[in-house]
This record gives sequence, structure tokens and C-alpha cells, in this order.
Amino acid sequence: MGVGLLRGRRRGGPVTGAPRPPYAAAPTVLHTTVTDPLARPLLDELTHEYRTRYEKPVDLSLEYPPEEFTPPRGAFLLLLADGGPVAGGAYRRYDAHTAEFKRIWTHSAHRRRGLARRVLDVLERDAADRGYTRVYLTTGPRQPEAKGLYLAAGYRPLFDPSADPETIGPLPFEKHLEIPRP
Repeated sequence: MGVGLLRGRRRGGPVTGAPRPPYAAAPTVLHTTVTDPLARPLLDELTHEYRTRYEKPVDLSLEYPPEEFTPPRGAFLLLLADGGPVAGGAYRRYDAHTAEFKRIWTHSAHRRRGLARRVLDVLERDAADRGYTRVYLTTGPRQPEAKGLYLAAGYRPLFDPSADPETIGPLPFEKHLEIPRP
């Protein structure tokens, strides 16, 4: 799972992680499908990012049947700002009690604003509302920003965090969810 690259100062260039003006309105959540044309630009950028980091493309809509990410067993959502997708993520049923989160992603023009954390929070609430008590996810070994996000959000690494990530492969995490009480 990716959350995007951290950005900093380019040599002799501007600060690329500089503050950006706020959105006209706070991003809104759209529960939709993997096949929604609105999701395509975000998924295309994610595919490009995976190709760049891992030298292989990854496309959620081609890897899994789209119905795996539809209620009641799963979900796919986008965060929309100023009419366009800025972040997104999905989950599917892993087992009777566990939701597997997939492809949490922030568009490169909208990083460092807490959007991936918001997607994570919405997915967790949605999964808990559907009766899941645990989340399982993996992220790639070349995605330190994703690893940091999951650790900061209370996910437990199912690997030795002090080991070289390249020797582990996909980095698995879990988090236990609280079921909302009526």
C-alpha cells in the first residue's frame, strides 16, 4: 500500500513540500467503486509510482475482481476536493473478522496534508460498522512513509521493524478495531 512520497528541497530549486493554500472546502468522502472513472487518475498515478519504485505496475482494478471492494464485504472510497480526487483507499474481506486494506493513496499534488490518515480513519470506521474487528494490511519495503503512517495510526507490525525492509518483502501490519455500540 502506498501513501505517496515525502517531498523536500530540490537542489537549487524551490521547496516542494511548501505549504499550499487550503482547499475551497474540506475534502468530502465518496463511497464508490474501483471502476468509477473518477478514480482512474488516482489509480493511474499509483500504478506509475509502483512501476517507479518496484519496476512493476500494480493496478487494483486488474488484480482483484471489483466486487471484492463493494458492500457488504468491502468498500472503495475517494476523498474529493474542489471536484477532483485527492486520495483514496479500499478494503476487502480477508476472513470473517478481518478487513484487508488496499492501496491507500494520496495524489502527488496533495501530500503532507493528512489525507492518507483521513482515508485510513474512514476505512477503519466503515470496516468496524460492518462488523470487522481486525484490519490486516501490507505495504512495500520501499515505502517508508507508509510504514510511518501505519505505526503512527496504532498498527502493530507483524515483522521485526529493526530489520532491513528489503529482506522482509511486503511489510504486514494489523490493528484491532472496536465495534461501535448502538
